[in-house]
Amino acid sequence: MADLPLLNPAIEVHAVGFRPWESGCLGVLITPWCMNLLSLPGAGEDWSDKPELSEETLIFPSGPYRFTVGQEPALGKYRMCSLFSPMFEFADDVAAVEIAEAVMEELLKEENRELPEIDSQAITALWQEQGPNDPGVEEAAGAPSDPPAVATLDEKLERPISRRQLLRGALLQKDPPA
Repeated sequence: MADLPLLNPAIEVHAVGFRPWESGCLGVLITPWCMNLLSLPGAGEDWSDKPELSEETLIFPSGPYRFTVGQEPALGKYRMCSLFSPMFEFADDVAAVEIAEAVMEELLKEENRELPEIDSQAITALWQEQGPNDPGVEEAAGAPSDPPAVATLDEKLERPISRRQLLRGALLQKDPPA
């Protein structure tokens, strides 16, 4: 991997914060090309029935996360959830390790769980069993309107975001369609 252009030469390989989780082990693996949350089977656990590249959702106090099953000859089967790839966002190795430590700490805090946005007008309209032709139902149900303009970085910096969104690179992503 040393000569690949996706490598950040300022980053070294680290296993950060590994701890028991459910019947296995959980931690963050840092490499010069990616940072992944890793779930490993416990002693005596047989993951041979898990197809490689299949996906599983694991539930943590902070919410659900999508993992992909992988396999390495020396390690066996594991589950990984990509946090960063490539690693160019990190100026140095210390910053990458600090983020990995923060991920492990914040992952296990229930207060970081993102709650879905609730459209109270749509719920009220449904609760009152208004029909689709009743006035106000289209607006309440989120009928299509003019697409919003993509926010600039300055506009994004003015919006509150959760720690989870920050760790997942929300400031660098395009705004999702409304």
